[in-house]
Amino acid sequence: MLNRLLRATMTTILAPIAHLFLRLGISPDIVTIVGTLGVSAGALVFFPRGDLWIGVLVITAFVFSDTVDGIMARESGRSSKWGAYLDSTLDRIGDAAIFGGLVIYYAGKGSNQVMAGLALACLILGSVVSYAKARAEGLGFTANVGIAERADRLVAVLVAAFFADLLDSTILLGVVLALLAVASFVTVLQRMLTVRRQALAKGEVAS
Repeated sequence: MLNRLLRATMTTILAPIAHLFLRLGISPDIVTIVGTLGVSAGALVFFPRGDLWIGVLVITAFVFSDTVDGIMARESGRSSKWGAYLDSTLDRIGDAAIFGGLVIYYAGKGSNQVMAGLALACLILGSVVSYAKARAEGLGFTANVGIAERADRLVAVLVAAFFADLLDSTILLGVVLALLAVASFVTVLQRMLTVRRQALAKGEVAS
């Protein structure tokens, strides 16, 4: 939902940066790769140490590369299936790093098994949300539904982690992680049911 609401606004804000990169001869793929490295470093360097708010700031500095590379690809005429594949694949790495960093922290220095479990549940279910859509499209179906899309999950966990650290409130982040886990599970079910309806309509469900 947030992805649809904010896409136009973020495109307008980030367009000048995309234009600058193009003038400098930087390719969209390089922006995609550097963005993923920055997000992963922010999550896996700072989160395990308990510096959640610093990690969030570093991640935020790089996470918008996902929009910048898209603008660059469209305006330079370099949009391609390879670029879309690279972008989607590296997005999964960045997402896993964010929740994985939280798992490492709470399983270690943070010493909170419940929080570690919630972060792990978000990591696993988030991956299944993405897989459910990708697999559906690979089989000729669509699964563009769900209450917890990627942008929603990222904004929620980053905002919660930032303020949870500043306010020293584990409960705040715990509640958000629990809600994200539930929302991700519901999204998986929504996508499965959507694909099943399409399969039934095409007579492609085994009796």
